[in-house]
Amino acid sequence: MDTYRKAVENHYTAADDLLAVIERASRRAGREFQTLTREDIAALDEFHIRGRAATREMAQLAGVKSEMRVLDLGCGIGGPARTLAAEYGCTVVGVDLLAEYCRAATALSAQVGLQEQVTFLQGDITALPLPDRGFDLLWIQHVTMNIPNKQRLATEAKRLLCPGGRLALFEVYAGELSPLHFPVPWAGDASISFLTSYPEMQALLVDQGFYEIARQDQTALSRDWFLRVATAIQSRPTPPQSALSVNLLMGETAPEKARNMARNLAEDRIRVIQSVWEIELS
Repeated sequence: MDTYRKAVENHYTAADDLLAVIERASRRAGREFQTLTREDIAALDEFHIRGRAATREMAQLAGVKSEMRVLDLGCGIGGPARTLAAEYGCTVVGVDLLAEYCRAATALSAQVGLQEQVTFLQGDITALPLPDRGFDLLWIQHVTMNIPNKQRLATEAKRLLCPGGRLALFEVYAGELSPLHFPVPWAGDASISFLTSYPEMQALLVDQGFYEIARQDQTALSRDWFLRVATAIQSRPTPPQSALSVNLLMGETAPEKARNMARNLAEDRIRVIQSVWEIELS
């Protein structure tokens, strides 16, 4: 576990002081960190396909309401948590394996005035020190690709949700062909990439007492989005890791990762699906 965790941390940690990197990028964009708004950081803090638009779509699909207690598993630097808090009025707890991400998430949330609604914890999302049945909604965006033991994740999801609670997933799944073209945003090679097919994920969740209430295949939209991202990165005169965008998190290989994602999607090596599940009442 220590070797795996270190490998994941090494992949995602583009700098030892992420906040300092964000502050420098802010100044290059003509803004001081202390003046940043949610709109200023929208291209940075939603580290998943199609950005904030996809978060809003998933919130609608999941029927998010202001009174919900939300747990964002694999929260990154907190963009989706802040969107749910700011636009839907939810109280959100975010958890991520990387302490540096949690530190940045906390600072950014305070900067935009959401520190009372969102909190962040560093930890393993398959074994959390959180109470049983403590949440109305579990939120997972582009996380399961790095989770080797998805059975433990499904079991933990059941434990954490209150009866009738919902699980919202926006995930990358294995397609018909393999292997992947690496690097991709979640892995530089196959050592920390643990893709499963959507039917395999379905079976795990059904076995835990979940039933599917909504699903949207986002594969074609995701392919087109990555093609636009790759083109935009190539056209910029500055290095991709200098802009106030998710390229800060992906580093110098951002253009290659974007091109590979478009290719993997086009060749059916991966698929992207949003789904919402409910846990049976008990």
